[in-house]
Amino acid sequence: MENLVLDVKNLRVQFESDEKVVQAVNDISFQVKRGQTLGIVGESGSGKSVTSLAIMGLLSPDTSQVSGEILFRFSNNLNESQPDSKLINLLQLSPQEKQEYRGGQIAMIFQEPMSSLNPVYTIGFQLIEAIKQHEQVSPRQAMWKATSLLQEVKLLPSDEELLARVETELAATNTANNIQNITPEKRNEKREVMQQVNDQKRAMLDRYPHELSGGQLQRVMIAIAISCNPTLLIADEPTTALDVTVQATILDLLRELCSRRGMSMIFITHDLGVIAKIADTVAVMYRGKIVEYGTIQTLFLKPQHPYTKGLLACRPPLDIQVERLPTISDFMEVETTATGELEIREKNININDIQASSSPTPERQPSTTASLSVEHLRVGFKVSGVFGETKRLLMAVNDVSFEVYQGETLGLVGESGCGKSTLARALLQLIPVVSGKVTFEGEDITKLYSQASTFEKIKNYKKHKQYHQKRQELRREMQIIFQDPFSSVDPRMTIGDTIMEPMLIHGVSKAGKERRDRVAYLLERVEMKPDWMGRYPHEFSGGQRQRVCIARSLALNPKFIICDESVSALDVSVQAQVLNLLKELQAEFGLTYIFISHDLSVVKFISDRIMVMNRGKIEEIGQAEDIYHRPQTEYTRQLIASIPTGNIKPIAS
Repeated sequence: MENLVLDVKNLRVQFESDEKVVQAVNDISFQVKRGQTLGIVGESGSGKSVTSLAIMGLLSPDTSQVSGEILFRFSNNLNESQPDSKLINLLQLSPQEKQEYRGGQIAMIFQEPMSSLNPVYTIGFQLIEAIKQHEQVSPRQAMWKATSLLQEVKLLPSDEELLARVETELAATNTANNIQNITPEKRNEKREVMQQVNDQKRAMLDRYPHELSGGQLQRVMIAIAISCNPTLLIADEPTTALDVTVQATILDLLRELCSRRGMSMIFITHDLGVIAKIADTVAVMYRGKIVEYGTIQTLFLKPQHPYTKGLLACRPPLDIQVERLPTISDFMEVETTATGELEIREKNININDIQASSSPTPERQPSTTASLSVEHLRVGFKVSGVFGETKRLLMAVNDVSFEVYQGETLGLVGESGCGKSTLARALLQLIPVVSGKVTFEGEDITKLYSQASTFEKIKNYKKHKQYHQKRQELRREMQIIFQDPFSSVDPRMTIGDTIMEPMLIHGVSKAGKERRDRVAYLLERVEMKPDWMGRYPHEFSGGQRQRVCIARSLALNPKFIICDESVSALDVSVQAQVLNLLKELQAEFGLTYIFISHDLSVVKFISDRIMVMNRGKIEEIGQAEDIYHRPQTEYTRQLIASIPTGNIKPIAS
């Protein structure tokens, strides 16, 4: 057992409040060996993150009770001549002793890098702070190690690449100035090259978190985590909010770092497709318990528990086209016994049966009449100069033209920053456009926006009010479902008032009883109980809040809805439920969708046609099956190749 790094035995975590005691982790056991990656998978609320926080010793003793054993083998990685220590129970350590191993021996990458990094300090300061916390080094040595860590996580090029790049730039400058014949000794070229290399390293250390993309910030978090060469790395949903292409690079990076450094890793996620790319062993958690535990091959090829089978089936398939995604409830029933224990009963059905029952439905043929038409649309943001004047326009959407037909779903896919959300807001006239034309139901809505703004500027309030009212009437027909259900609803309003608010603003159904009846119907339609009308958003899960947002978007009987990353923040099981619901609502109400996502597998499932965007332009547009199976551009091929499929090949006997 010398290869054993972590041995968790009968771990229980419960949280106490004035009302009740919540058992978040209920008697779980698992092991992590040296150099091994253990994947912990499950839905939100299953106890994955609480388990990691218990291992890190980050749970407050005032609000939680942790029992069992968390045995960890401290590594003497600074002195390889000494053998590693024995397994030590982390729960028996004092707060001072926990400080020594936390960050040094066990490190953690949190899910949201923007909330994990301090926005008022540079990334260099925060990285150097982590190094100096656990190592006795000088400020100069800490800075040198910080830059080498940024190079290791590939946020900075290597010294050789930086030298080559700077020498090429200098050579080009010297050639242009006709001074290439001056000897290097006279020009101190080598010193100048090294100075520029160091300047480029320092420039990266001097950046603030808001100056980096999501993928770059996650690399900074990885650099901080590995700064003290930990024995065990815990990665808690490190790729959930990232594009599929960035996610693929982060997974490759973590795999490479574990292999090179001999680290063990616990990788936590709700997506079994991601687990398949990185883990050796998997523990599936459900409501605080481990319901299945085994190797990656066994879990994917011969899953035993119905919950595991449901998680595997919830992901939209890429090889076949289905009309409905399986959900967890298709595989099992859950009841609470008189003693408070969960009783899980498996349903007599398999994935192939569900897919076969949904496949034969005839392909839906949308209308050939355009509901929305976009011609040469350009949207830019002002870049200010020295004295505040507009220096130039940063074009987020650059000369985009397309049509959306009545009753169809147009999938809009691309990486973060490609202009998807900006395009969505421009279509709804939530932001002004530079040029171009957006026509909805035969009316030029960009003209309405510009005329209302013009009359507002010249203080013609009567004309401004007239065009403003026309815009308001148009917006009744066009709605949007935003990405984050937590920030999309007012926490001070009940969900009933949230859904009713659009009716009040637009003067629909002036009688209070009519509005309440409409809210009750919409809640039932999104599979929520009308009795919950008086509850507040914090009383619901993320998937339930997203259903509230969908019900609110339907309150005014719109014809056109933009779903802006509306399932990206949800578990795969909840995601499947919401995608099925959107399809059912489209069939019932004759809705037209633009469905925005960075995940091409989700877009392929729900869309009739797909439009791929890259850097503000349309890469290609066509039928969903054609885009996936016969992509025309290298960018689309890269998006498809980055999708975590979860395909596992059986080991040859």
